[in-house]
Amino acid sequence: MDKNEVVNSPTIEELTAKNAELEKQNEVLQAKLKWLEEQFRLSQHKKFGTSSEKTNPDQLELLLFNEAERTANPIVEEPTLETITYRRKKYVGQRAAKLENLPTETIHYRLPEEEQVCLCCGEMVHEMSTDIRRELKVIPAQVKVIEHVQHVYSCRQCEREGIETPIVTAKMPAPIYPKSLASPSAMAYIMNQKYVEGMPLYRQEKQLERLGVYLSRQTLANWMIYGASNWLSILYNRMHELLILHDTLHADETTLQVLDEPGRKADSNSYMWMYRTSRDVPANILYDYQTSRHSKHPQAFLEGFKGYLHVDGYPGYHKLEKVELVGCMAHVRRKFDEALRSLPANIDKKSTIAAEGLQFCNQLFQIEKKITKEFENCSPEQRKTKRLEHSKPVLEAFLTWLKAKRPQVPPKSKLGEAITYTLNQWPKLIVFLKDGRLEIDNNRAERSIKPFVMGRKAWLFAKSMKGARASAIIYSIVESAKENQLNPLNYLTYLFEQLPQLDVSDVTAIDQILPWSKTIPIECRVPIKSK
Repeated sequence: MDKNEVVNSPTIEELTAKNAELEKQNEVLQAKLKWLEEQFRLSQHKKFGTSSEKTNPDQLELLLFNEAERTANPIVEEPTLETITYRRKKYVGQRAAKLENLPTETIHYRLPEEEQVCLCCGEMVHEMSTDIRRELKVIPAQVKVIEHVQHVYSCRQCEREGIETPIVTAKMPAPIYPKSLASPSAMAYIMNQKYVEGMPLYRQEKQLERLGVYLSRQTLANWMIYGASNWLSILYNRMHELLILHDTLHADETTLQVLDEPGRKADSNSYMWMYRTSRDVPANILYDYQTSRHSKHPQAFLEGFKGYLHVDGYPGYHKLEKVELVGCMAHVRRKFDEALRSLPANIDKKSTIAAEGLQFCNQLFQIEKKITKEFENCSPEQRKTKRLEHSKPVLEAFLTWLKAKRPQVPPKSKLGEAITYTLNQWPKLIVFLKDGRLEIDNNRAERSIKPFVMGRKAWLFAKSMKGARASAIIYSIVESAKENQLNPLNYLTYLFEQLPQLDVSDVTAIDQILPWSKTIPIECRVPIKSK
């Protein structure tokens, strides 16, 4: 062996150090590989799997896809003919009940008098019974021109002999949009099509063309902005004043793309913030367009508000003064659900740590469901008592479990993220125990912001800041209307008929046309569904 080779050969200490370094690199690479595999499985599930987060209380049994084996019972007899007949008759009754709130047009089919003769003896026949068939008739949109002719009167006697001739003009309703073709029903229809049915203006432009009306999408956009800024904003501002008087609210936010924002690129993210009332009070839902997700926006919008605010884990709400934040257990559950779904398919998911965490969340939601079901009209004080009795022990056990499992789980794994998120949010997650009016999650806010998210998929972006603000106002009115059991189209039509005739500085008059007002006409209300 050459002498130089002996001198240059690594020592035991160097080899040990290099081995330790390689092991550390391997550990890092393994962690990255595991994280990428989790992300891939989650991506596949979001693309091809079910979007529901529901799980079976029986230790995630739904994940085994054994419904047929689980529900089959060879002892159960087949239904008899009488049972089938009874069920069919019951179904017919249910169908009739579904139609009872709709206007009915009746068409009678009778024999001509010359044919009301017995084929056997030739005597006149009499009507012994009738057979009735019901079907739905759909009346598509129709467009017609309404001419408002205002008649002006004067006195012929005064015209002939008088010095002055008095002129009397018949009263005519003020227009919703002066010097425009827009009527209350037309403006309401366009708004409803876009903001309730999710039909963009360019598609409405083509739809109107097929009806013989040629209005550009720019004209329709002008209608939306004018109607929102000049009229619906009056209700919006009053609803804002009333919203911050409550002491329990929900908040959420989502992205919005606005093409023409000064000093910003067209693909920059703006935000639509949403604030709403909680349970046991009329639904007051307000959207607020802003150019960023900065904490100054909820601070400005909620200025004067004091109380509880349901939120998710976003820290932008942390700087609110005189506000106690209520955490969302649904977000915690979602984290553990994602951790469970990210696991390989070849392992028993029921016995994993992720499944244990998910079961704690399920237990808490089951308690809430049981309280609601067994104590349907319970007071906030009763709800608080039940939670302290049943939910608090589960939360204490959950916290102990989280602290014990945290050192055992890689922090950058999906399960590690779920545990860390839950511990970080813990002070907010237990606030719902303080007041029976509070809720265990922020799902109420997520449900209210979802219509905007779904509409955004159809129209994609707002052209201008004016358009984005108008959208915020219109969504506020129609979503509040929907939750107060109003028909958005009929309600918008009613508003555009009434607002030009009202003294908009009269707060009492405005309060009478707010979505939860008892004075809203019955024609604006959704018929009560028969049970």
